[in-house]
Amino acid sequence: MKVAIIHDWLNQNGGAERVLEEFHDIFPDAPIYTSMYDPNRMPASYRQWDIRVSWMQKLPGVTKRHQQYMPLYPMAFESFDLSGYDLVLSSSSAFCHGVLTRPETCHICYCYTPTRFMWNYFDYVKREGLARWQQRLLAPFLFQLRTWDRVSADRVDYWIGISNLIRDRIAKFYRRESVVIFPPVDTSRFTPSDGHDDYFLALSRLIPYKRIDLAIEACNRLKARLLIAGSGRETERLKKLAGPTVEFLGRVPEERLNELYARCKAFIFPGEEDFGLTPLEANSAGRPVIAFKAGGTLDTVVPGVTGEYFTEQTVDNLAAVMEKFNPDAYDTAAIRAHACKFDTSVFREQLMTQINRWMGEYGKRIPRTP
Repeated sequence: MKVAIIHDWLNQNGGAERVLEEFHDIFPDAPIYTSMYDPNRMPASYRQWDIRVSWMQKLPGVTKRHQQYMPLYPMAFESFDLSGYDLVLSSSSAFCHGVLTRPETCHICYCYTPTRFMWNYFDYVKREGLARWQQRLLAPFLFQLRTWDRVSADRVDYWIGISNLIRDRIAKFYRRESVVIFPPVDTSRFTPSDGHDDYFLALSRLIPYKRIDLAIEACNRLKARLLIAGSGRETERLKKLAGPTVEFLGRVPEERLNELYARCKAFIFPGEEDFGLTPLEANSAGRPVIAFKAGGTLDTVVPGVTGEYFTEQTVDNLAAVMEKFNPDAYDTAAIRAHACKFDTSVFREQLMTQINRWMGEYGKRIPRTP
């Protein structure tokens, strides 16, 4: 049984790369095909992997400004020769599901979202803060790229979405059915504490669509303590918004994350995400979340058990929920038990069950990974 893994690009480390690491652990001998790779921006362990890049790797500045080369990605992924594989597993939020495979090869796509700038253009412009000149440059390519993307979606044999929201998008834009397998959370990294301190916590890249500004302004109004972990292009603007009760921690080492999660009053999640791993990491540490009621949090937050929703992305609405919030009204064990439903072991079991079911239609079966 020969397996290939396909990933859009390897120049940034986020939730998709955590899933990729799980794929690599399940199929350690499978090569990883990607458009380009910057080893200096990725975990050191990736340097031991069999990573195969496209011709885009030679383009000037591609690993630092990969968005500027968007029209070239379809050609790059179609250039890979995958004729020798029984299973192709693509890990896609953009172009990599468009690879060409033989009829006898089973192609399964684990989809984080249909490509945002193609199918959710106006939301993409808003969330990325694109300037008008950037929008004007992008617009002429959209029709051609949407046509290619719709055609390439039919090359995939089976689709997996990361949430019910993404399942609905796959149906809407690609006219394809999919199953939902939630991304993995390594709950073993987190341990609940025997109590909590008097601060709210936000952990995020500091970019516009994450809406950390709402958490800052709500805490300014309530004179509540807020710790913000993370960095990004919004850092300076957000610091100017912050009052004396708001503290910026910058990038936080992995070994400190458990303490920050486990000792907070609640984790604040004010943005809208396709899934959202950090609320479940906070739950793994036994702490409730206050999250915007949209996107992936609809699959992960249980009001009154693991946290609470606010229903409008406004300072007034978030502050009202935070003001009434009682951090001692939640059972730590119940919160932790909920998070464990999303553990890596659950992800692996569901993924391998689904793969074997589909591979059975090809007369093939993959041995289960212990």
